[in-house]
Amino acid sequence: MFAVIMAGGKGTRFWPRSREAMPKHLLDILGERTIIRETVERIRPLVPAERTLVVTGRSHAAELIRQLPEIPPENILIEPVGRNTAPCIGLAALHIRKCVGDAVMLVLPSDHRIGDEAAFRTVLQTAARAAAGNALVTIGIRPTGPETGYGYIEQGDRCTPPGDTAVYRVRSIREKPPREEAERFLKQGGFLWNSGMFVWKASAILEAIGRLLPDLNGGLMRIREVLGTDQEQAVVDAIYPELPSVSVDYGVMEKARDVLTVPGDFGWSDLGSWDALWEISPKDEQGNAVRGEFVGIDATRSLVHSPGKLVALVGVEDLLVVQTADALLVCRRGHSQDVKKVVEEIEKRELKGYL
Repeated sequence: MFAVIMAGGKGTRFWPRSREAMPKHLLDILGERTIIRETVERIRPLVPAERTLVVTGRSHAAELIRQLPEIPPENILIEPVGRNTAPCIGLAALHIRKCVGDAVMLVLPSDHRIGDEAAFRTVLQTAARAAAGNALVTIGIRPTGPETGYGYIEQGDRCTPPGDTAVYRVRSIREKPPREEAERFLKQGGFLWNSGMFVWKASAILEAIGRLLPDLNGGLMRIREVLGTDQEQAVVDAIYPELPSVSVDYGVMEKARDVLTVPGDFGWSDLGSWDALWEISPKDEQGNAVRGEFVGIDATRSLVHSPGKLVALVGVEDLLVVQTADALLVCRRGHSQDVKKVVEEIEKRELKGYL
């Protein structure tokens, strides 16, 4: 079994800590270890370092090699540009087929938080067994509310007998819904959040890409011809920017046959914003989640993230306060999805030192 960790995101919703040179997954936002370090450590009982691939951009490769010294440098696959998840996964699958002929591959984002790691590994093992028969398997999360920021998986019939870990056929995969539709999903039952984690054989996902994404497949087959040669990176650099930018959900999973899902309940968060960090963080008696020195006077339900600096809040509630050496973010809790608009404005003003 191999693991493929997708580490190409920018993490703009975590500005001002997340920057172009040091995006969210390379930071220690959750604790003492960086997020990518935690991602690798939690799967180590299942997948050794030499069978772990990380797909990332060129500007982050050196830092990933520094943070993950146990992973062979040749296992850090470099995308010259980001082209969404389907090309990233296809590139990794080519390398696995070149290395061992075929194998089950766990496909994991680099920036999720998992509360119960043992339960998480149990779900992955169940999914790997299901994937051994050429199915495409997605990990679903039991929903706790009508979230509109996630896609949804509609469960079909159960494939496993009572007593075994549940595996279901997938009836449909839905795009991120408006709130009314998300509420209907929860009321109806049988829907899971789409976690963006997948398990399948390298041959199975490449076959699906060949059938459903012929333009992407054509580029991947040209790359396959030079894998392991001194021309490999040059050919990837030439072909990759021309590949269609498409997610594996939209390009493959919504259209594929024989798609299964394994529901999971292991303290998952996609850690998509400062609001998400507040939700999962320990809090004081006033509901404040704090990292750094903090004095609160009549201050409640806020996140303060300011290692090395004292922050004092007086008479406020529901704030996100994030301070770095060169920038300060103050945002009403519940609005952190709009932090990316701050980054867009900084780009417009060409304030490159803050990106």
